[in-house]
Amino acid sequence: MENLTDLKAILHSKRANIYYLEMCRVLQKDGRVLYLSEEKKEFQYWNIPIANTTCLLLGTGTSITQAAIRMLAQAGVLVGFCGGGATPLLIANEIEWFTPQSEYRPTEYIQGWMQFWFDEAKRLETAKRFQIARVAYIKAAWSKDRELKLEGFDVKEPELEQIFSNILNNIPNAYSVGKLLQLEADFTKRLYKYAAQKTNQSGFTREHKSADLANEFLNHGNYLAYGLGATTLWVLGIPHGFAVMHGKTRRGALVFDVADLVKDALVLPWAFICAKEKMSEKEFRSQCLQTFVEHKALDFMFTQVKEASAYYLPKDKPS
Repeated sequence: MENLTDLKAILHSKRANIYYLEMCRVLQKDGRVLYLSEEKKEFQYWNIPIANTTCLLLGTGTSITQAAIRMLAQAGVLVGFCGGGATPLLIANEIEWFTPQSEYRPTEYIQGWMQFWFDEAKRLETAKRFQIARVAYIKAAWSKDRELKLEGFDVKEPELEQIFSNILNNIPNAYSVGKLLQLEADFTKRLYKYAAQKTNQSGFTREHKSADLANEFLNHGNYLAYGLGATTLWVLGIPHGFAVMHGKTRRGALVFDVADLVKDALVLPWAFICAKEKMSEKEFRSQCLQTFVEHKALDFMFTQVKEASAYYLPKDKPS
């Protein structure tokens, strides 16, 4: 039990690493989790610091041993199988998460969540607060990101101020989740247009199956954000099916709700910038992960989900 405690000493919101591996074998050796790759007929071992790792994505050509899975579970690392490049290549391909099992996961957050979730009006109000927090996060991230400013992303521009003003004025008046989704879609569409203008990619159209770099990078970056969302919910013990905004029939819908808190702020601008600079998929992924860390995306997700869970609880009870 001491080893188990040590491996989980670093909170998920403070962990530094997300690994994507392909063409290798993951195994346990001498009390460590390693991945083995073959290069020029020579085998090389690389250590994975599991206590400081949030999630491990296994792409094409990978295998993993039972012993490695056991250690990853002890460290609370989320493990997922995915397509090449850390994202599904076909629409039918979904990342399947294997969540470490524990009898001692927190219960206060799921209890708080379920107290309001069955009330449709409270679900809608929670979704509205998520959308307001999403806009605030975009404004905060873009206003202090020096690199984005150099690329022309300026929150003080009249065009952006108008976009933000419109969505913030309309959110309180949304009478249903459907209306809120419509407002969200229009808001994101306007941000796509703005980012395309700033990166000289006029005429951009968002298409999930499109082969152009901007669309590919948006798909890729969004799946990285989904990984952070899934991690946040798993750590807090809230099942992914209890969404407040996205489809109630989708098992992972709450992951989309939580990921949306940071997608437009961090993934969207860099997808266009990296596409303009003709970066490789690996370079874009590295930029995304660096941006997530710089702007404390995981911390922000944890804070928003915790606050939503405790919002309707009696104020004299601990959250």
